[in-house]
Amino acid sequence: MTGMILPSTIQLLRFKFSLFLAPVFFFALSETDHPDPFRSACIFIILHLLVYPASNGYNSYMDRDESPIGGIFNPMQPTPQLYHAVNLMDMSATLLGLLIGPWFAAGLATYILLSRAYSFRGIRLKKYPLMAYLTVILCQGALTFALVFYGCQADMPSKTPYLSMTIAAMLVGGAYPLTQIYQHNADEKDGVRTISMMLGTKGTFIFCGSLYTIASCLLGWHYIRDDRALHMAVFMTLMLPVAVVFTRWAFAVWRDPQAANFRHTMHMNTIAALSTGIAFIMLTFIRQIE
Repeated sequence: MTGMILPSTIQLLRFKFSLFLAPVFFFALSETDHPDPFRSACIFIILHLLVYPASNGYNSYMDRDESPIGGIFNPMQPTPQLYHAVNLMDMSATLLGLLIGPWFAAGLATYILLSRAYSFRGIRLKKYPLMAYLTVILCQGALTFALVFYGCQADMPSKTPYLSMTIAAMLVGGAYPLTQIYQHNADEKDGVRTISMMLGTKGTFIFCGSLYTIASCLLGWHYIRDDRALHMAVFMTLMLPVAVVFTRWAFAVWRDPQAANFRHTMHMNTIAALSTGIAFIMLTFIRQIE
């Protein structure tokens, strides 16, 4: 790497876009009884400032996009500096993960390897819609939830939060295909067939809306079962903006398929990330004072 960080490297790491994944972190935090502040802060930094940006950067290095990608309307072309940067970030994340524990570092390494297999031209999991979809929701959803849930507590919990891990995967799964909905032409040109392409534009909305609704109902049932009616009320209230924006966008796409574009996708992502993130942050504080 040169002494000066190139603008293309900063842009393609997409730090801002990485924050769209923060709700999973806060969901896991809201499910813990006694999160350790230092461990929690370390995990947040490792995931959102190292692992996620490095994954974004590696994907951009492999794809060399010329059309809009997540969070960037006009992507610059990557340079070898980006490749060196993501390698350094991934190694740093794994080493810092040892501060949490060897199992945590192993989990991060698993995430990183699967993320690279997703984009790497020699494997290219993203060419296979179902395999790519499962890889994303299991890594960004279930695996990330488990890493945060176990990692942020000094004492290893005795329970395994299978239901919460499933809900986390479903929440990611209900949002992820929408991030692909404006990229069908670019993906087809690159030889990639995504889950959104397989479902079609309208099918993507139906699938995502159904899965997100099921995940929300499961989460509501989880809160009621654990006698946390306030948690359910907070979550459902803060999901209203997501439902409104999603419904309005769906109607717009039904009238004009061109509405399934980059601008609307980023608006939907922003509202969903803010609403769910704020909801789970509030639930984290509520849980600690109850």
